[in-house]
Amino acid sequence: MIVPLLLLALLRLILPGRPLKAYCARGVMCCAEGWVEIGKRIFARLLPTVWDVRGSAGLRRDRSYLLVCNHQSWVDIPTLLEALGGRVPFFKFFLKRELIWIPFLGLAFWALDYPFMKRHSKAYLERYPERRGEDLEITRRACARFRGIPVTLVNYLEGTRFTPLKHARQASPYRYLLRPKAGGLAFALASLGPQLDALLDVTLVYPGRRVPGFWELISGRVARVIVDIQTRELDPALWQDNYQSDADFRRFVQAWVSRLWEEKDERIARLRGAA
Repeated sequence: MIVPLLLLALLRLILPGRPLKAYCARGVMCCAEGWVEIGKRIFARLLPTVWDVRGSAGLRRDRSYLLVCNHQSWVDIPTLLEALGGRVPFFKFFLKRELIWIPFLGLAFWALDYPFMKRHSKAYLERYPERRGEDLEITRRACARFRGIPVTLVNYLEGTRFTPLKHARQASPYRYLLRPKAGGLAFALASLGPQLDALLDVTLVYPGRRVPGFWELISGRVARVIVDIQTRELDPALWQDNYQSDADFRRFVQAWVSRLWEEKDERIARLRGAA
C-alpha cells in the first residue's frame, strides 16, 4: 500500500489545478484506509488480543471529530485504528518532527498531511525565545488544510507517553496521567471549531501490571485492551477568543481541559478496578 500512496502524494505535489490535487488526496486516504483494514484482519487472524471497545455506537464517517486520548505506549496508535478505523474519518495525528526520518513511514506520514511538531524544550526556548509559538503556527497551518473535509483530529494533550518518571518530575496532580497542554488544542479549535461535530474523549487501559510495548502486541502477549469512548458536545465558547492574547480566555480553556483530565483520571481508576 505504501508505494501507490507515495506515488499519489508525489502526483498531488506536481500536478496543476485544485481538482487534480483533490483527486490525488482522496486516493492517498483510500490507500491508508485499505492498509488499516488489512492490518485489522491480520490482527484478528494472528493475535489473541481482545479489543474491548465501549461507546463506539453512533459514530459516523461523514462527521468531523476532535479526539483526545491518554498516551502510554506505541500500542496506543494501533489500538485507536483497531477501535475506530472505518467508523470515523481517517485520523490526522500531530507527530514529533523526528518521525519524518523513519524509513518509508516518515514519507507515508508526510503524504497523509500529518503535521510534524518541533516541541522545543523549555531550556531551548529560553536561549532562543524567537522560536516560541512555532508549534502553534504549525497547528494553524495544518488545520487550514483540513477545512471543508471530514476529519478526525487526534490530540495527545500530554504531549508525550506516560512514564512513572515523567509523572514524578511533573508532580502531576493526576494518578494515571501527565499534565495536559491546552495550547495546541486551543489553536486547533480556533481553526476548525465550527467544523467539528463532537469531541471523542477516548481512554485506553491495558489491564495488568505494566503497559505493553509494540513488540509485545505483535508477538501475541497482550491479552486485552479496554477502549472507552465518550462522545461529548463541544462548547462554541472554546473558540470564540484569542488564546495567546486573552488571559481570561486562556484560563477558561485551561480550566475546561483540567476538568476533562480530572474526569479521565477517575475513569481510568474505575476501568482498572473493574478489569
